[in-house]
Amino acid sequence: MSRIRTWTVLSLLILPLAACRDGSAPAAAPADDAPAAAGPGAAAPAAPARLEDVIERDPRYMVGISYPPGMEAYPGLAAALQAYAQQAREELMQAVEALDAPPAAPYDLSLGFRLLMQSPQLVAVAADGSVYTGGAHGQPLVARFVWLPGRGEMLTAERLVPSAEGWRVVARQVAEQLAASAQVRAIDGALSPQERKSLLDSALRMIDEGTGPDPANFAQFEPVPAPDGRIAALRFVFPPYQVGPYADGVQYAQVPAATLLPYVAGEYQALFVQ
Repeated sequence: MSRIRTWTVLSLLILPLAACRDGSAPAAAPADDAPAAAGPGAAAPAAPARLEDVIERDPRYMVGISYPPGMEAYPGLAAALQAYAQQAREELMQAVEALDAPPAAPYDLSLGFRLLMQSPQLVAVAADGSVYTGGAHGQPLVARFVWLPGRGEMLTAERLVPSAEGWRVVARQVAEQLAASAQVRAIDGALSPQERKSLLDSALRMIDEGTGPDPANFAQFEPVPAPDGRIAALRFVFPPYQVGPYADGVQYAQVPAATLLPYVAGEYQALFVQ
């Protein structure tokens, strides 16, 4: 799945969750994220998502999906995780159904969700994996979910930092960290000076393009917890191809709370170390 498609799936999922917060709804939701009771004549609420690990084997394909336990306690988060996994599986099955003959190597979806942080204020989950539908290697699946139980919403980059100036500050610091890492990778005795320069120029160009001051470029992030359970920093996560070639893998850059706080929306500042 491409980064753009991953972002599209998450955007379609997150927007309905945030739409209810237009100022008319209470700021806090019940701790268990339970939906409000339906009024007379209202449609019955959808059944909460049940997250069950998946193992499927077929001569044409294999599927493996695993979830951390206890996520059903947060119905909105559970629904987001399930929708992401289902979208990845649907894309795999579309490729399988298009086959005229069994592939030389089975198509494959491998996706693991893992709990990163859990507190009364937020629950963070990482999704990492790949989908293989032929070619030299699989396509990476990289996503992060930061759920706010008390508010009943997903924390998104756009809502967290609403100003353009804030993203310029974040982009500058992130680009500097990624560029420093690229320079370290370019120090390879097996390469000629010209090869090193070409490698570094290409890396810096991808970093510049992938870290422009647009919240969409920073959609995947995970909290770094402080001892008191608040957020000490945000670690931004960049899948292959966004800021470097596939061979460089997933890349990370960390921005401390002190840098972020002047630009964080007031409603979320209590989540961070002051």
